[in-house]
Amino acid sequence: MAQDESTQTLKRTPLTDVHAALGARLVPFAGYVMPIQYPSGITAEHRAVRENCGLFDVSHMGEFIVRGPDAVDFVSHVTTNDVAALAIGQAHYSTILNDRGTIEDDCLVYRSADEIMMVVNASNAAKDLTHISQALGRFDCTIDDVSDATALLALQGPSAARILQRHTDTDLATIAYYHFARGTVAGIPGIIISRTGYTGEDGFELYFPNEHAVGVWNSLTASGDVVPAGLGSRDSLRLEMGMALYGNDIDDTVTPLEANLGWLVKLKKADFVGRDALVQQKGHGLTRKLVGFTATERCFPRPGYPVFAGGEASGEIRSGTMSPTLNVPIGTAYLPIAFTAPGSALEIEIRGKRIPAVVEKMPFYEDGTHL
Repeated sequence: MAQDESTQTLKRTPLTDVHAALGARLVPFAGYVMPIQYPSGITAEHRAVRENCGLFDVSHMGEFIVRGPDAVDFVSHVTTNDVAALAIGQAHYSTILNDRGTIEDDCLVYRSADEIMMVVNASNAAKDLTHISQALGRFDCTIDDVSDATALLALQGPSAARILQRHTDTDLATIAYYHFARGTVAGIPGIIISRTGYTGEDGFELYFPNEHAVGVWNSLTASGDVVPAGLGSRDSLRLEMGMALYGNDIDDTVTPLEANLGWLVKLKKADFVGRDALVQQKGHGLTRKLVGFTATERCFPRPGYPVFAGGEASGEIRSGTMSPTLNVPIGTAYLPIAFTAPGSALEIEIRGKRIPAVVEKMPFYEDGTHL
């Protein structure tokens, strides 16, 4: 096991010892010690998810349970998407804004018959809870932070359904994309089986109490056809799909409209935090927008490298990697509106050298098996 000394003071997931035993490289991430890769390496893990199946421990994510007569109205008020439009057993992607209309976090919202579950980023969980709780007094509901008691595994890849079906009596064919059900997995009842993911492939995210994490992980990997995958491949997989990462592509300096997340904003629903700012921005028109790009020569476009459009400095790379699937450099950046059309030229600066790049429509990779 390769483990930084600084990880000794961080929080652990219920699977940290399992990752260490597997030889994972453990690093600090969002206040946790997390596996960035296993001995097989990031590229091998990435390809396993694209071609077969990988298993991620994402138990660091935050989960809030909202209950009460006004649970739907409350969550709809503190997020941009329309929670009332969700059917029971359905989930959606959304954003949490501040009064400036900029993004405090992105999240998933799950609607059950008697509660709403919000899933937020680990690095923002405490901040998010404080932020959304400010609106509680206006609604008849409660929030319970169950993050530290909840394990979350993501089984992802074209073989995920076939493999998971061996471990559950729930008919996975009845769970549509962005829907979920409760069922027994690896002998553990009451697990939330959600057909969601962050990779662009078919797959499932499983929510259940911490004490069952080792047993469920061991059951899913026992047959040898599931590859343990870390944060490194999770990042390259999501970037190929153009999926936003908080702290890189989105943060509290940008709005959903600028970040190509306008489809998450339902201006016709009841008032929500940040709505007025977005209406104003929409009326005035955007001055910048998040775009994807590919470089025209082999390089590694790392976050933070300078970006130039029309010869002028235009910010920095937000996300970037050498795509393992496409074998080309890919990345994201905010550019002035005049340079955001696909095919527009830009430059990225790497170690003092400007390298030509071109704006590309996202996702970069389009062959995943979304259902």
